[in-house]
Amino acid sequence: MSSKRKIEIFTAGCPACAEAIQTVNSIACPSCDVQVLDMHRDDVAKRAKEYGVRSVPAIVINGRLADCCAGRGVDEATLRAAGLGLPISIDSSGN
Repeated sequence: MSSKRKIEIFTAGCPACAEAIQTVNSIACPSCDVQVLDMHRDDVAKRAKEYGVRSVPAIVINGRLADCCAGRGVDEATLRAAGLGLPISIDSSGN
């Protein structure tokens, strides 16, 4: 198991994107590796398409498009339910 939760924020520089970045950063914990990705770049747009991103802002957590971003926009409660902001605990077996 990874010691970090990978958070990818797909943005296009709009005010709603800035708000999503602020929301994620405000609830992210030390176990969160937050990356802000610019949809104006071809490689980023291609990756977003692979995740099923249809609009921005969109947030992918550990390779899965957050439910709040599947056409409905970003909301903190849904992100928290997906694990954002919760430290990853490792048991004594390393899992």
